[in-house]
Amino acid sequence: MFIQPLVPAGHSLVLSFLLAASPIIVTLFVMGILRRPAWQATLGGLIVGLLVATTIWGLPAKLAVASISNGVVFSLLPVMWIALSALFLFNVAVQNGRFDAFRDWIILHVPNDRRIMLVVLGFCFSAALEGVAGFGTPVAITSALLIMLGFPALDALTYVLIFNSAPVAFGGLGIPVTVLGSITGLPADVLGATIGRQLTPFALLIPFYVMALYGGWRSIRQTWPVLLVAGGSFALTLLIISGAGLYSLSNVLSSSVALVATIGFLRFWKPASDPQYAIDLTHLNNQQASAVPVPRWQGWIPWITVIAVVIAWDALHIAKIGTLPIHWPGLDNAVFISLYKTPYAAVWKFEPLGTGTAILVATILTALFTRTTLQQFGAAARTTLKQGWLAVVTVALTIGLAFLMNYSGMTYTLGYAVSSAGMVFPLVSVFLGWIAVFLTGSDTSGNALFGNLQVAAAHQLSLDPVLFASANSSGGVMGKMISPQNITTGVSVTSLKGQEGTVLARTFKHSLFLTFCIGLVVVFQQFVLR
Repeated sequence: MFIQPLVPAGHSLVLSFLLAASPIIVTLFVMGILRRPAWQATLGGLIVGLLVATTIWGLPAKLAVASISNGVVFSLLPVMWIALSALFLFNVAVQNGRFDAFRDWIILHVPNDRRIMLVVLGFCFSAALEGVAGFGTPVAITSALLIMLGFPALDALTYVLIFNSAPVAFGGLGIPVTVLGSITGLPADVLGATIGRQLTPFALLIPFYVMALYGGWRSIRQTWPVLLVAGGSFALTLLIISGAGLYSLSNVLSSSVALVATIGFLRFWKPASDPQYAIDLTHLNNQQASAVPVPRWQGWIPWITVIAVVIAWDALHIAKIGTLPIHWPGLDNAVFISLYKTPYAAVWKFEPLGTGTAILVATILTALFTRTTLQQFGAAARTTLKQGWLAVVTVALTIGLAFLMNYSGMTYTLGYAVSSAGMVFPLVSVFLGWIAVFLTGSDTSGNALFGNLQVAAAHQLSLDPVLFASANSSGGVMGKMISPQNITTGVSVTSLKGQEGTVLARTFKHSLFLTFCIGLVVVFQQFVLR
């Protein structure tokens, strides 16, 4: 059995921390500074990680290969199966005209102002998609809509990635919270309520934050009522639902309430007309004239169908049918986690009827409801494969690196170093979740990785374990906007494919700032409210 060393580099925790962080630093440097495609950046990170893991940490080559292969398979099922199924739904909607119909419905019922479109689609609508799909697909679908409405591709992706933060902790019907509860042994409903309180101010203020980036203070003054309605309705619903113990429905209900409240409010209030932000409808009208007319209301069919199917799928526990736990050969319990003093299991859950399959069923139902032809259905499938193959490669490399760092002990060295920060820990603890989500692209995986560490450190420092386990999840959501997996899936339907580094350079500073703000909230909760 391989025993993970916590401080392998000359008994120096600082040097060990820097070496453990080197794959992350390389990935960020190649992607964000050199502006290389994400697959090249993550490949570079994986090569560095493999060298450091086998030489400095002493991980045997066979275990290194086994851990990477486990990560690659996990990236395919369930991660990219969910993402590709959601992209397939998007492409079916494009082929049969329902995506254009949805855009036209929005144009008809929302004021002709790109700032308002940004709030309705970038915040409310993408949050609803995050509630059932995630893994970058809400970013891809919503960005495509905004680009059709005249947003530059880089702006659309940047703003949607920033919006795609607060909803993440309760995405996938609250799976991140469920996993956090099972890993730490703490009550999931209490964790959900605490996470809800941590993220409520961010849900309220994030529309204002993005509007300041997009249109400056002038736009905030002109649009503050709708920003308050969108952010306030989402935040209030999030606070109430998560506080009531219904965390699995927090994101779906919060985004739905925000979407209905915002569109309803816009029937009675509109911002002053500003030609600078008006959408040029000329080319859109020309497209409508040449296309087969589709009733605008049918644009909602794909999205209502997928939300309804995924909720029903979860309620009926269909995902559990045919589930088979596979103990990874040569890796399961072959590693000892020194930090937790326990063997490291390696069990891949083969789940043929998981969320990805639910979304595929929703796609087929959408095709039937809208009488999509076989030619259109096949064209959507081919487009999905063309768009998604590079994302599949990038995500496989990213999660392969994450698993390598986990089983070698590099990730635990990072966590151990941060947890050794003493009384500074309350401020920096959120960056553990941030690091984990950057690596894995998943708040769920981040909670599984560092949830226990947060609890152990909190006990050691006489702090509230529930608060810091929750901080891991809340900090993790801010790492989503810089995750190579999330960015790569997001750019897959845009002209920025292969330019993921440009997107990272735009979002990185916001990710750091917002994570630091989460840390301040945690400090306030620990030392002022308790």
